[in-house]
Amino acid sequence: MEDSAMPLDTAFSRRLGLDYPLLQAPMAGETATLALTLEASRAGALGCIGAAYFTPDKLRDTIRALRAGTERTFNINLFMPLPWSVDPARIAAYQAEITRAHAELGLPAPDMPTQFEESFDAQIAVVLEEAPPVFSFTFGQPSAELMQALHARNIYVIGTATTVAEAVALEQRGVDAVVAQGMEAGGHRGSFLKPVNQSLIGTMALVPQMVDAVTIPVIAAGGISDGRGVAAAFCLGAQAVALGSAFLLSDEAGTSAAYRAALQADGNSETSLTKAFSGRYARGLRNDFLLRLEGREDAIPDFPIPNALSRPMRQAAAKQGKAAYLSLWAGQAAAMARPEPVAAIVQRVMRQAEAILAKA
Repeated sequence: MEDSAMPLDTAFSRRLGLDYPLLQAPMAGETATLALTLEASRAGALGCIGAAYFTPDKLRDTIRALRAGTERTFNINLFMPLPWSVDPARIAAYQAEITRAHAELGLPAPDMPTQFEESFDAQIAVVLEEAPPVFSFTFGQPSAELMQALHARNIYVIGTATTVAEAVALEQRGVDAVVAQGMEAGGHRGSFLKPVNQSLIGTMALVPQMVDAVTIPVIAAGGISDGRGVAAAFCLGAQAVALGSAFLLSDEAGTSAAYRAALQADGNSETSLTKAFSGRYARGLRNDFLLRLEGREDAIPDFPIPNALSRPMRQAAAKQGKAAYLSLWAGQAAAMARPEPVAAIVQRVMRQAEAILAKA
């Protein structure tokens, strides 16, 4: 039946020259590897690299390497800058927790970083210079001037929304497509109009409402790890689907051995939203460091301060194989991930979805 199924074909996939209306989610951080993005694009999906933590030079080199490595379409994702403030009391309390973790990892007491985040202005200048085929963003929305500049470079722009109101705002700003990020999704929440706790809508409830509210393509994301979820999203009106956790165990992903072991541990599929590692709510597997700060989210400094302060801890934990101190970003369907090459994951998921939809 799989061989006789008709391939999925949407206006979105045709516009971007994709074989499949499937996106590999950005997954900024250790998982974001050049190989993962290249293989996703080569397989006919839209490969994406989460470049939020890249220096401008690394971002430029990465875009050029992607262009040299494939003739297929690829996507560069950045975090839109967020306002943040310095609260000495909250920083001191958080540093105490990091100091405790450092001691348990055999590290010296943490130093205050000299830089908390990369310059978005410098990063976006590289995007405009290099003009990747697709640019996507999380957190907020670009200015009207930036949207004009991106479109002037013939860059297809994808925004992230967690509510219908956010999707409408992004369409009005001029984005070409919008990701409907359901509450099941792993990693950072993209909410920007209301607090995260007021923007937690399940993917299957969010997608049809968003489809009804905007005219641009809607991309379903969150809790989708196999063809059944893909087929369901298309039945609800999505023009594409984004998978993230499904690729965490792929051969090409940068997930550490400890991260992989945690994902595959029996009975370890429970996830929570936490600000413990970065200062912004993100969904990941529950572990010791997350639990230490659970219920104390209001006392955690603003993003990106904790993200910078916790980076040495997370890097050391990965090297030492101690998942208790890692930000184990994962969605609610992460337990369905398989250790396979990226191309095999794309083919398996899409063939299954095509077969299901052919029977509908």
